[in-house]
Amino acid sequence: MNAIVFTALWGVIMMIAGAFVRSTTAPRYMGMLGIILVFVVNAMELTSGFSLFTLPTMDMVRSSTFNLTFLAVVFGITFLIFLLNGRDIEKIGKHKFEYFAILFFILCGVSLVSTFNNLLLLFLGIEIMTIPLYILTGSDKRNLVANEAALKYFLLGSFSTGLMLMGIAFLYGSNPVASFYINNMQFGVGALPVLTVIGMLLLLSSMSFKVSVAPFHFWTPDVYDGAPTVVTSFMSSVIKIAGFFAFLRLFENAFGVMHAQWQMLIALLIVATLLVGNITAIFQQSVKRMMAYSSIAQAGFMLFALFAMNDMAREGLVLYSAAYSLASIGVFGVLARMDDITYGGFNGMGKTHPLLALGTTVCLLSLTGIPLTAGFLAKFYMLASAVQTGVYFWLVVVAVLFAAVSAYYYFRVIRAIYFKSPEGNNEGIKVSRSFEWILLLIACLIIALGINPEWLLGWMFI
Repeated sequence: MNAIVFTALWGVIMMIAGAFVRSTTAPRYMGMLGIILVFVVNAMELTSGFSLFTLPTMDMVRSSTFNLTFLAVVFGITFLIFLLNGRDIEKIGKHKFEYFAILFFILCGVSLVSTFNNLLLLFLGIEIMTIPLYILTGSDKRNLVANEAALKYFLLGSFSTGLMLMGIAFLYGSNPVASFYINNMQFGVGALPVLTVIGMLLLLSSMSFKVSVAPFHFWTPDVYDGAPTVVTSFMSSVIKIAGFFAFLRLFENAFGVMHAQWQMLIALLIVATLLVGNITAIFQQSVKRMMAYSSIAQAGFMLFALFAMNDMAREGLVLYSAAYSLASIGVFGVLARMDDITYGGFNGMGKTHPLLALGTTVCLLSLTGIPLTAGFLAKFYMLASAVQTGVYFWLVVVAVLFAAVSAYYYFRVIRAIYFKSPEGNNEGIKVSRSFEWILLLIACLIIALGINPEWLLGWMFI
């Protein structure tokens, strides 16, 4: 509850400040101060259960160490985005305070979808999280590609929201107790009505769209490529992992009893997502577009949490959220500083910008799943959770093979960094020394989580 109220309040404060403060750097510093305070109040609720706000939620919101640990990851990742790309957020356009305010409103939606216990609150949280994203995607009004991406995102996002509302209506009409509360629906206890199956499939389709699962992924490459790079960084990390957390929370509580009846469907979605994401990423010439397709492939691994739905899967989802988000914001942070975002733009970076090259390499190794990085352990947790279920062992083999395929396009960037001669493509990269040190900090966090994941996962068992 602390995070929900505080993020909304800080967003309003930043909007009001925008009307009176004329400083060009104030929005960035206010944003960083706000996210630190949100992290602190969330940590207070996580460690001691202390809530600054006591509101009659009617059990529509439920907090646990699991979702509060996840929110701590979200706020930590957002702080690193502000630290690494705060200046890029300010450069999007003239309304600097408003951009940061919108990000806090999105975080309010993320907090809602992480703690909801009611389908109506899930819908509300998804809308608060995604509608501001439509605005940020098209915030660079001079860029026609960004305008096209925003329109496409809005139209397809609205369609997926319609599917969600229809699914909620079917579930409300078919559950025995006529309730919107996901823990009271009792699906799978008795006979399974046709309306329940239809409602579940509609919700599955809608949530799959939100997290870029094939075959509901078509919006992802164009939106990621057209949006300002800093917005893409936020979208590919915070928004994606929040969608997966809501996905798991919904299906575990509402449809957990009938897990065996839809587990095979999730397995097929995993295979389709890994296939589409990895194979299509191989043929991309733009690194930004390659990262968009690779995010689809990463979604295939995160789907294992829904497939397994056991304790290791929950731990794996939190670890994967941190590992993937850290690596993603690192790579997109570098892309935001580059004029040439093709593979050629990375040629010789190891010689011209050694610290930048080192940080980028660690991020790419983590995305690949190389040992001693957080990405390796995150993939291990996901595959181990699938093995624990005792069914569909072939799915683990398929995932390992596609992880090997992903090494091709990630290592293609590393090869350009260290084994290609600089040809003037990256001589114009303007990065400050502080940017390089922040990127190295992200790389150190990736390695630290890869060596000792309990540093993060231990918070789930306080």
